[in-house]
Amino acid sequence: MQKLLGSRTTDTPRNTSLVPGSVVSTLNSPRGVVDSDADFATPDNNLEGTLTGRGRPGRNSGVSAVYVLNMRGEPLMPTAPRKARVLLKEGKAKVAKRTPFTVQLLYPTGETKQPVSLGVDAGYSKVGLSAVVPGKKELFSAEVQLRGDIVKLISCRRTYRRARRGRKTWHRKPRFLNRKKPQGWLAPSIRHKLDSHIRVIREVQKILPVTSMAVEVAAFDTQKIISPDIEGTGYQTGPRRGFENVREYVLFRDRHTCRHCGGSSKDPVLVVHHIESRQTGGDRPVNLLTLCKSCHDAYHRGDIEITAKPAKGFKAEAFMNTVRWKLVSFLRERGNNVSPTFGYITKSNRISLGLPKSHTNDAFVIAGGDGQARSLNSFFIRLVRSNNRKLHKGARSHIRNTAPRFVQGFQRYDKVLYAPNGNNREECFVFGRRSSGYFDLRKLDGTKVHSSAAAGDLVLLESANTLLTERRTAAFLPHLKEGVSSRL
Repeated sequence: MQKLLGSRTTDTPRNTSLVPGSVVSTLNSPRGVVDSDADFATPDNNLEGTLTGRGRPGRNSGVSAVYVLNMRGEPLMPTAPRKARVLLKEGKAKVAKRTPFTVQLLYPTGETKQPVSLGVDAGYSKVGLSAVVPGKKELFSAEVQLRGDIVKLISCRRTYRRARRGRKTWHRKPRFLNRKKPQGWLAPSIRHKLDSHIRVIREVQKILPVTSMAVEVAAFDTQKIISPDIEGTGYQTGPRRGFENVREYVLFRDRHTCRHCGGSSKDPVLVVHHIESRQTGGDRPVNLLTLCKSCHDAYHRGDIEITAKPAKGFKAEAFMNTVRWKLVSFLRERGNNVSPTFGYITKSNRISLGLPKSHTNDAFVIAGGDGQARSLNSFFIRLVRSNNRKLHKGARSHIRNTAPRFVQGFQRYDKVLYAPNGNNREECFVFGRRSSGYFDLRKLDGTKVHSSAAAGDLVLLESANTLLTERRTAAFLPHLKEGVSSRL
């Protein structure tokens, strides 16, 4: 039997559904909550009768749900799409969010909540999320793609900053007290990824009453990955031991010989070349090789091509080693019931269920999934830049030759409905714009929809945000009908 949170009681039968029900006029208190504990009956939030395809319990073909908020904006248990349509039509609810589709009730109702477990498959580039009612159904599933351009942008900003300082005619005296990093400092790229994990978790908590979380943490021994036989003092005697710097080691490793021409150029000057740029590949020895100055200059002129490829780095492993417990500790400090789990447990449980490897399947297993009906509410989420830096207007040539931020009411990363001549309606995002009024439309994964769509064929669905969400399955409401606004 489901129990209400707190001490309030109810005499409503268990088989009543989440939202519909008679509302006593005395329930409309100024706070939108029940002021008395014993005089009124409230509907029970029964999950089984609301989350199946047609509102019938027992169907295992998948769960389609509409997320529900109470009058105070707090999450309740989801309801069926059919009931959401009825509530919107009767004016008892309003659209709170289009993707994931969420409605907010305009009248007080019962708030019985069932335990919801959120599984988080933490990662360096992608995150898996899954919300499950243990032993019953999956309510939410998403794959999140994190940003990977932070290092490049920070390097670009550093270049502009140093150039600006060099143009100054007056320089302040050196100060070094502001160079000390605070305790717990993380590199900007790592900090952004950690904050992104926290942000997407909070987004799920806004639409579902999450009662517990399970986060997969992992520890990687990068030296063991490179040399499986390493042990004991081998950790202290690496290949660079005895060399003063990386350059000296690379020259010794390559036997002071050009890796391209093999010394045939007879150029005595040797340089250490970055295979990938320093800002992305770093100064790791595997990203460096020895070239003579003649070959190095010819490469940068475009006369020759260097075919060497850098070895795979360990950015993902370093990220997990750095933030694995920071994420768990932060969530616990905010009052969340969080339990860590490990990759080998997830892998074993996923194989026993016969599920293929994916971030969403891993998150489902982490959340306690053991064969329940999977959610039809599967989403792909991508974090992008805010694109709010182009605020200036002027007559300089480089400004005139670029498109403004808004072109005929649309900006980059707006979600639009592309319907040329009213046919082939498709939801997509603005990835590029021209001042002439034509747009490059794509899906979030980069799939091209149209490279030159006219503004007259577009309908704005959602304004641009730094967190873009796309539904990966057919939506129960493909497009909002007249009278139901999508502009929040």
